[in-house]
Amino acid sequence: MSDVPFGFGLPDPDPERRDQGGAGNDPFGLGALFGGAGAGAGTPQEFLAKMPLFAELQKLMNWSGGPVNWDLARQGAISALAVGTQPVSDGERTAIAESLRLADLWLDQVTDLPSGVERTLAWSRVEWVEQTLPQWATLIDPLAERVVAAMTGALPADAMAMAGPLGGMMGQMGGLMFGAQVGQAFGRLAGEILTGTEVGLPVAPAGAAVLVPQNVAEFAAGLDRPADEVRLFLALREAASLRLFAHVPWLRQQLHDAVHAYARGITVDPEAIERGITEAMGSGGIDPNDPESLQRLLPMLEPEETPEQQMALRRLETLLALVEGWVDAVVAAAAGDRLPGHGALAETMRRRRASGGPAEQTFATLVGLQLRPRRLRDAATVWGAMAQQHGTAERDRLWSHPDLLPTSEDLDEPLDFVARQGTTMDDELRGLTGDGGADEA
Repeated sequence: MSDVPFGFGLPDPDPERRDQGGAGNDPFGLGALFGGAGAGAGTPQEFLAKMPLFAELQKLMNWSGGPVNWDLARQGAISALAVGTQPVSDGERTAIAESLRLADLWLDQVTDLPSGVERTLAWSRVEWVEQTLPQWATLIDPLAERVVAAMTGALPADAMAMAGPLGGMMGQMGGLMFGAQVGQAFGRLAGEILTGTEVGLPVAPAGAAVLVPQNVAEFAAGLDRPADEVRLFLALREAASLRLFAHVPWLRQQLHDAVHAYARGITVDPEAIERGITEAMGSGGIDPNDPESLQRLLPMLEPEETPEQQMALRRLETLLALVEGWVDAVVAAAAGDRLPGHGALAETMRRRRASGGPAEQTFATLVGLQLRPRRLRDAATVWGAMAQQHGTAERDRLWSHPDLLPTSEDLDEPLDFVARQGTTMDDELRGLTGDGGADEA
């Protein structure tokens, strides 16, 4: 019987046996992992990579796919949805497909824009996260990249020297921080999003009309309307949005450009950075391995909003309001007397937006934009009055060119804008497109 229990013993005094990796020195065979006899991995990093938890952490820390760690974002969002998420049934897929087909038939009668629905999809919450991430990446990456560049560019050279490896870690840490923040936001968003375009622009693949049946059912449960009526109302909104984005080719890009214009203006005050570095050094220094030390840097990295950014935000707010207002107007025309609960459902959607629905939460998180319900009402007034006074063709022709759309100032007096349209629109459009020899709009 061994004098030392469980095989824990002192190193073998025989150097030959030690050099040969004798079992007495390695009762648990760890030498094989750290480079001893029969080693399969030669470094502690390789040893840790064999352990699932550390291997996952190492993969996240080694992310090199851009300014946002989208692997972490995806994992965070799905983890937040782990409890309570339901798969989509065949019956739900069939019901959604039928609702979207009927919605398209109704919309044919109230707008000249043809259908934009190429396929109908019913997604679970997890599917919404996984399928929309590529679209979100094109929108969010430029923002995150600019924030990281502003932070690192504002650090003084001497502060960077004092911080040592902090400068090299800034991008990596930024990717983790952005990934964690985006993941949390998407987890919340996926738990309540109703359609593929509810955030104000399509995040599903082109031509895909999407409803999330679990969220639709929970939304309908709180209303005094039949579930199939609620589903058809939402299908009308989704199909109307897809018509607009499919046949106004510049619209999606204009929305993205407004977000990216905001990103280009992100700056960080170098003096604030220097003060923060000094304070951090005076309170114990900056240790890249100490999360609390890095946390002390965050207050000084707050970007300042410039007049150019405010202009970009106004442009984005106006575009989103015009899209939403047009959808409201054509859905109201299509539903008519066919959908008895349309008025109540439309009011519910207005209250949802006013209290901070998915679209408002998304853009508040991304660019600090608080959509004003007044802008949405004014935009809906423009589209409704255009149809009444000039017809649906003239209403929809405003989407022929971005310069024909109402501006933020026009929405201040929507009926005045409508009164100026009609007879002058042909001349304006010819001027914008270069027809008729006009040099200016």
